[in-house]
Amino acid sequence: MNTHTEIKSSALVADKDWWRGAVIYQIYPRSYQDSTGDGIGDLRGITRRLPHIASLGVDAIWISPFFKSPMKDFGYDVSDYCDVDPMFGTLADFDALIARAHDLGLRVMIDQVLSHSSDQHAWFKESRASRDNPKADWYVWADPNPDGTPPNNWLSIFGGSAWQWDTRREQYYMHNFLTSQPDLNFHCADVQDALLDTVRFWLDRGVDGFRLDTINFYIHDKELRNNPALPPEDRDDSIAPRVNPYNHQLHLYSKNQPENLAFLERFRALLDEYPAAAAVGEVGDAQRGLEIMGEYTAGDDRVHMCYSFEFLSGDTPTADRVVSVLNKVDEAAPDGWACWAFSNHDVVRHATRWSLNEDAQRAFATLLMCLRGSACLYQGEELGLEEAEVGFEELQDPYGIEFWPEFKGRDGCRTPMVWEKSNSFGGFSDNTPWLPVAPKHLKHSVAEQENDSAALLHHYRRAIALRHAHRALSKGVMSGLKASGDIVAFQRSEAGEEIFCAFNLSNNTAEVTLPTGTWETVGGELSQTVPQTGTVELGPWHVALARRIKT
Repeated sequence: MNTHTEIKSSALVADKDWWRGAVIYQIYPRSYQDSTGDGIGDLRGITRRLPHIASLGVDAIWISPFFKSPMKDFGYDVSDYCDVDPMFGTLADFDALIARAHDLGLRVMIDQVLSHSSDQHAWFKESRASRDNPKADWYVWADPNPDGTPPNNWLSIFGGSAWQWDTRREQYYMHNFLTSQPDLNFHCADVQDALLDTVRFWLDRGVDGFRLDTINFYIHDKELRNNPALPPEDRDDSIAPRVNPYNHQLHLYSKNQPENLAFLERFRALLDEYPAAAAVGEVGDAQRGLEIMGEYTAGDDRVHMCYSFEFLSGDTPTADRVVSVLNKVDEAAPDGWACWAFSNHDVVRHATRWSLNEDAQRAFATLLMCLRGSACLYQGEELGLEEAEVGFEELQDPYGIEFWPEFKGRDGCRTPMVWEKSNSFGGFSDNTPWLPVAPKHLKHSVAEQENDSAALLHHYRRAIALRHAHRALSKGVMSGLKASGDIVAFQRSEAGEEIFCAFNLSNNTAEVTLPTGTWETVGGELSQTVPQTGTVELGPWHVALARRIKT
């Protein structure tokens, strides 16, 4: 095996701080590797491809839901929290995946969807059966208004009212997402206990942590007060598409409730019973995302890290915007910890969203590895995949079907991974995949890039290696943050090491002045040569990385 793809196999050390500065690789299991020929990715397929992930040098994988599910929202509607859907394999397959990942030095994080279940879950079936059964209050039920309308004005992210009428109880139940995804009632202590039991189930099987879906949606306002209207000038489409009326409300009462902090403390206490378990929360809020990140990661008794949607939005991250976001994080979460991502399974791939050429993708990949916080990479990001075009007749995502054509849904970022280009399925499957492989993706396949030393895949490996080679970049503090025209610059420092980082986020040449002192270039091919003092002329999308020389 070539040196750039050598895999470090080692027993994982029980380091409670491993997550701080970690690089986490997200896997969407339906689209990673099919091992059975049914056109749908599965756990054995992931296990087969773990050496590729390990060769990147990442610290952990995050696997999107693989639990039993009717798949109305492709696994984010869970019907059994403690079993694998046969589509993806078995519990034995998952155990084998964990063992192989650990052998390769990879930790395993899984997606926990705690805010809601499927309407096919046994809990909901019992809850909807009557108003006085043992699980009657396990979901959010409410009587109609006198005129039969829903109890308040709350809206679903997937369109329409957040309330669905149920004829069995003659009440409405709440759903922040699909009508088939009823919200669990976290005001019920038994619900919290049951959910924490499912978390323990996976910890006992050896998982190293969790990605918490919609972490700020867990608890609703007990009084069911109406959400206030949001003025048009304050609307933001980073959480829901512009055409969705969800953007017309300030979601003051349907989520983000203060009682959530107490549950997160219970969750963290459970994780702390294990040697090195960690969690990252997804904060879905356009107005208060960074503030909530600060609240949820403050101290050492809540979640370890969170990400919000500042760099998952369509707003191009100019130098000024990058600095603005990072400054807001410092203000909102001074003792918290961010987890940065540019792409994931819910948004248009950032190469397309920000109209990036390959040089720009390289610059942003290096920037991500130099930011204070942890980092998530989404499968195919290391290949530079652009958003795929999926026709309406091939669409699977209910979100896209609802708001087509102004919003095309999430299928364009969920198409299968491309491993080689020998056939139209990209090495993902021997048969027609559940979503089409984009023909333009084939030339970016793993096999093609492995054989090209100048390919983006190798750049990602170098950028991740840089982060791990310098503790200042993975765990250090950030200082001197500023934007000068198209250049973002800052220093990272830890344990006596100081790294200067400058990024030209434009197609123009620009100059940046080094801080006082004497400097030496680091990062090899990632950086332009940096003089010991003075100024650096950065070419378009070029980067300067330098370490202070101690005198």
